[in-house]
Amino acid sequence: MDGIGTQSPPAQWLSEKSTAADIDRVEQFLNDQGTFRFPTLSSGLFSAAAGDHAEFGLTGYQNVWVRDNIHVAHALWVAGQKDVAVQAVEAFVSFYDKYQHKFVDIIEGRADPSDAQARPHIRFDGTALQENEEEWAHAQNDAIGYLLWLICKFLRSGDLKPSPELPQLLALIVKYLDAIEYWQDEDSGHWEETKKIEASSLGPVIAGIEQLLYWLDETDSELPGLTKPEIKEIQEKGIVALAEILPAECIQTDPSQNRRYDAALLFLAYPLDILDEEMTRQIAEDVRSHLSGPIGVRRYIGDSYWCADYRTLLAADKRTTDYSEDTSSRDALLKEGQEAQWCIFDPILSVIYGRLYLESRDEQDRERQLYHLQRSLGQLTSAESRFGAYRCPESYFLEAGEWIPNDICPLLWTQGNLLLALHWMKQSLQSA
Repeated sequence: MDGIGTQSPPAQWLSEKSTAADIDRVEQFLNDQGTFRFPTLSSGLFSAAAGDHAEFGLTGYQNVWVRDNIHVAHALWVAGQKDVAVQAVEAFVSFYDKYQHKFVDIIEGRADPSDAQARPHIRFDGTALQENEEEWAHAQNDAIGYLLWLICKFLRSGDLKPSPELPQLLALIVKYLDAIEYWQDEDSGHWEETKKIEASSLGPVIAGIEQLLYWLDETDSELPGLTKPEIKEIQEKGIVALAEILPAECIQTDPSQNRRYDAALLFLAYPLDILDEEMTRQIAEDVRSHLSGPIGVRRYIGDSYWCADYRTLLAADKRTTDYSEDTSSRDALLKEGQEAQWCIFDPILSVIYGRLYLESRDEQDRERQLYHLQRSLGQLTSAESRFGAYRCPESYFLEAGEWIPNDICPLLWTQGNLLLALHWMKQSLQSA
């Protein structure tokens, strides 16, 4: 691996001849450049992005999102930074302990789950561990599922020590998911947009309950007010609903909801690991064939967030706002084929094919693992970027005909996913 750094573009740093030592050198170089800097708030949580430009405050990305933090914490945990990861999860437990009434009021029928503000908040002030007063699309079942999933993974690994109060919170989460009938609940999901019954929201809940059941069995523990058969029945309703939808994201007939392809489905394969090999390959190929673009991966066909000339068409305070009730005004700005190219997906595709390779030993899987890792490295910013070199953007968008990083740079979720891709590439090389 010659030419790392200024001598060759990042997409060319690795090849089919690379070794595990080359992966170490790439990771060390990027560490030295600050690429994998994950600044933590005083609570132990992470702002969604680490921007410092003049308009960053208007993006809202200084806030904490549950979903982003869970993905980041998991990536750091896999990479060996377990204390940092566990501290983030402990902060989430503290936050939701503080706001237990949000679960209880819906469980007991005092609050209406159709009011997103009445639901447990999934974007909040991560320093003060307080809800924001702003209205937001808090109907995001995937976020609650991810939270349950990682809490229970860390409990099972022994990295998170259960407090006396934790079983009560876990029970409230499950009862809440049952009360809203998550298996047929329309939520705003990963992209915080039009409410629908979506596979990418069902999957994290199913995975979360799966990890919970494993932990209960392994430790012979119980949750207050819930038996294991009751918990399993709640999970089974989601499993049945998910099987009816996959490999699509949403099969509701309303055109504003129906969606065949969505890159969020990749997370059901990794890190959630709830799909069989056939469905994993189907979804990965769907994304490659229908959503991959010249630089990154579209979230879905017709995605208007950061479409071409977004900064020109929308004022800074309107670019990242709550579009969960109506995306039509933003959708009107999109020209066909000019969706933003996101950077969180190629690293996950690389991981998926790497894990498939470890099972199949099919060289095509290894080639695809390398290809998507090369694309991931190629998405790092250049020295000419307004953000400086070797930063991980949220996405690239077209401005005046040129693909450039959007305002959300660096995005910590992208950084975490790139770390994972390097980790799993090293596993593949060491196993050869």
